Amino acid sequence: MAGVLIGFAIIGSVIAVGYVVGRLGVLGPTATVVLGRAAFFVFLPALLFSVMAEADLAELFSALLPVSAIAALSCMLAFVLLARLLWRRGAPALTIGALASGYVNANNIGLPVAAYVIGDPTLVAPVILLQLVVFAPIALTILDVTTSGRLSIGRVLTQPVRNPLIIASVLGLVVALIGVDLPDPVVEPFRLLGAAAVPTVLFVFGLSLHGRRILEPGSGRRDVLLAVILKSIVMPLVAWGLGALAFGLDGVALFTVVVLAALPTAQNVYTYAARYQTAMPLARDSGLITTALAVPILIVVAALLAP
Repeated sequence: MAGVLIGFAIIGSVIAVGYVVGRLGVLGPTATVVLGRAAFFVFLPALLFSVMAEADLAELFSALLPVSAIAALSCMLAFVLLARLLWRRGAPALTIGALASGYVNANNIGLPVAAYVIGDPTLVAPVILLQLVVFAPIALTILDVTTSGRLSIGRVLTQPVRNPLIIASVLGLVVALIGVDLPDPVVEPFRLLGAAAVPTVLFVFGLSLHGRRILEPGSGRRDVLLAVILKSIVMPLVAWGLGALAFGLDGVALFTVVVLAALPTAQNVYTYAARYQTAMPLARDSGLITTALAVPILIVVAALLAP
């Protein structure tokens, strides 16, 4: 359990620094937008390229992938159906809410949790691949089209080649597939820039908390609560049911899929919301609440399922 607590303490400290800096106002009112764009267009693409280029393909396409995919999609679909039928939410808000319900923090929290709790950080790679190569392109295409105010087939078809996160992920995956061993002078700049991605995303998340109250009136509290319930409670239960009953997983494999499903909403969801200026309170509040809930939930999962 020490690994879980250490991982969250590190993450929480960076978020706290961002909050304090935002409260002091030393970076000015545009800091969140500027740093968020730097993360979206520079740091995250560099990180994703280096991670994918050096990934183990056997781990990326392991048997854990379908369980993680179905669990995430089930919660995303549940949010879309309920929020659309009950509250008539539009496509941008539904997209962010769906991501908040099933897009896990596989990088910032998943990697340290996989290393300290499961004992193998590469086990989180299938979820990273799933989210970056499947979920992110679909969600970003929807956001790009629905927030632009017009539907263009050409815009939809070219969206993947215009999004830096998707381009970087695909290029890294291609490098891994063809087995190219990139020399250090080539890959080291990507590692250096990528090293700034996680702290920048966490720092910007902390900046966004200044002047905001969690679940404040007018912020879409019903949407936030629905996303939190789906992400923190329903998704781990679905992963356990699928893994144990449908796929016959046990031991480390079952423990792994449930731990990965219990990870909180990714900070990337807020980055996407900020990039397209839509449903930002939903992304921010869901990320913060699920992050706080993840500590006790992961402790319970470890107590019940750790081999």
